Amino acid sequence: MPIIKPFVAGRRFASTAGAGTGTGATFAIAATAFTDDAGATATAFPASFAYYNLYINAVLQTGDTSTVTTTTLTIPGGDVLDPATPIIVEFVVT
Repeated sequence: MPIIKPFVAGRRFASTAGAGTGTGATFAIAATAFTDDAGATATAFPASFAYYNLYINAVLQTGDTSTVTTTTLTIPGGDVLDPATPIIVEFVVT
């Protein structure tokens, strides 16, 4: 039986903490505040993905640090970050 490799691709989006709104548990960054790998403004995050990785200031975060929808990345307590702190979210889609 031949081995069939699954299709796997990464989609990365970059922004800064200063693009977020809200405080405490409601701190969120809209998908439209991110740019994609091509430097274009994102319109939405992937609707279907295997998993995502969140990097804050280039440090991979644990899974309980955030939640994501197609329109928003929520980082509870993210409002205490310096506004220039880079935020990168990477989606692995299959």
